[in-house]
Amino acid sequence: MEYLGLSGAQENSAAVAGAPPDGELFDAYSRAVTAVVDRVAPSVVKIEVAQRRGRNRREARGGGSGFVFTPDGFLITNSHVVHEAASIGVTLADGSRYPAVLIGEDPDTDIAVIRIDASDLRAVTLGDSRRLRPGQLVVAIGNPYGFHATVTAGVVSATSRTLRSYAGRLIDDVIQTDAALNPGNSGGPLADSRGEVIGVNTATILQAQGLCFAIAINTAKYIAGRLMRDGFVRRSYIGVQAQIASLRRVIARFHDLPAETGALVVGNRAWQPSAARWPARGRRHRPRRWRACGWHRRASQGSDRGAHRGKGHSRDRPRHGEDHLEDRARAAASAVAAQGHSDDRNASVEKPKLASQPEIRPQ
Repeated sequence: MEYLGLSGAQENSAAVAGAPPDGELFDAYSRAVTAVVDRVAPSVVKIEVAQRRGRNRREARGGGSGFVFTPDGFLITNSHVVHEAASIGVTLADGSRYPAVLIGEDPDTDIAVIRIDASDLRAVTLGDSRRLRPGQLVVAIGNPYGFHATVTAGVVSATSRTLRSYAGRLIDDVIQTDAALNPGNSGGPLADSRGEVIGVNTATILQAQGLCFAIAINTAKYIAGRLMRDGFVRRSYIGVQAQIASLRRVIARFHDLPAETGALVVGNRAWQPSAARWPARGRRHRPRRWRACGWHRRASQGSDRGAHRGKGHSRDRPRHGEDHLEDRARAAASAVAAQGHSDDRNASVEKPKLASQPEIRPQ
């Protein structure tokens, strides 16, 4: 029986002639990973926190990872690592321990900045997450389950992912990787083959294998700058939930768009400005002016007292559109008739003209 293809000797000779041996490939991979570790690991720290929870304010301990990004003691970590921490302790790579203070945190992006009283620290080099490509080599360093300076390696599985933070807000431009992450890796750096930090490890799906996520370093740099300046992040909102989505190239060329990505609206949150439920700047409760409007009081003093209630008008919520203006016109006519300023009772009240506008209804 003959098989189509190369024999074993021919196949081996072809592989040797066209590609380097497996040993050289593994050696190159090992050299790349060890070079990244030598450059980034001295800046990775272990974070221990103490929190007081419950009615009895019992002390609970936890921990995570972080990394130094300025020589004067500023560190980046995750917000969920140091959130509501009564005390924060930092252990450097050389074993020295320092107490830390919280400079600021942003739960919406899961980024926090802490500081220790130390100087001449070895800081990492922050890269550019926009240059990442799927399949690129990445190295994650952290302290899973308290094991200091644990190294795992993998590739970039995808970019521009959307991940919901523990505060409920969607985080954009999230990096997906298969570098193994475990509890305790949160806040640690994700570095590329050049030894530049391109992400902050933040989450993993425990039920799956190889589904780990990191916040892009461009987002972390922006948030860290605001936290160092103000201690918090100011942001406006309209209540719309959206995520980054790719556009078809035909549509992008037809409209001459500079980018082939856009925002896909996936929903809106109740009682937010986008819901348009009440014209009260997104308040959760109805403003008082809807309960005692002036035209309600004038109508109740007229001859057709209680006419609005008879037609099913509810005082628990405002009326919109044409019916609202019609009630106002009827109430104004009743008030004029009650004061005796109208001589012709058969005169009809002119109905206000409506502009072409959509009717607002509770969502």
